[in-house]
Amino acid sequence: MANLIIICGPQAVGKMTVAENLRDKLKYNMMMNHDSIEVSDKIFGFGTPAQKEFNAAFREKAFELAVKHDVDLIFTYVCAFEMPQERSYLSGVADLFTANGGNFYFAELSASLEARLERNETPHRMERKASKRDIAWSKSNLLRDIERHRLNSNDGEIWFQNHIKIDNTSLRPDEVADMIIEKFGLVANEKEEKEYRFGV
Repeated sequence: MANLIIICGPQAVGKMTVAENLRDKLKYNMMMNHDSIEVSDKIFGFGTPAQKEFNAAFREKAFELAVKHDVDLIFTYVCAFEMPQERSYLSGVADLFTANGGNFYFAELSASLEARLERNETPHRMERKASKRDIAWSKSNLLRDIERHRLNSNDGEIWFQNHIKIDNTSLRPDEVADMIIEKFGLVANEKEEKEYRFGV
C-alpha cells in the first residue's frame, strides 16, 4: 500500500523545501512538479503540445508505479482552485492511491507575496529548477498568475478529508514538515537513503 502526500501552493511558496524536509523525516520518495516540467521542456520545448502531453504522462506513470510497487510518495503541485478540472484531477490521483489501500494527504501552503518574491530568487531554487533561472521571467510569471488564478483555497474550503492549510510566511520548512506529520499522524519508513533520495 502506497501513501501520497501532495504539497500544494503558489509559485515560490516553499513547496520544494517543505517536501524535502518531509522526505528526509519520513523516508518517502519525492517527485517535484518541476521534475516532469524540466524534462519535458528539455525534450519538446516550453509549452508545446508535445511537452504538455509528456509532462502529464510522466506524472501519471510515476503515480501508477508508486502504487504498483508500494512506494510512499511526496508530490509538489500548483493548483488553480477556481478551475473545476483541478479538483477532478486531484481527486482522481487520490482515488488511485486510496483504492489500492493507501492514504492521500493534501498539505496546502500559503505565504505573503513579499515572502514569495524573496524565495523566488534563492540559490537552492535556482539550482533545482532550471526554468526559474531567468528571474525576470519567473517573477513576471508569478505576478501574472496571481491575477489569472486563485492559487489557494478560500477560508473554510476543504477539498479532502486529509487537508491542512498552513501559512508558512514566517515558518521554517522543518517546522512546516513537523506540523504536517503531527496533523496526519505520519510514521517514518525504514529505508536506506539510496532508496528514497539517491543522487540528491
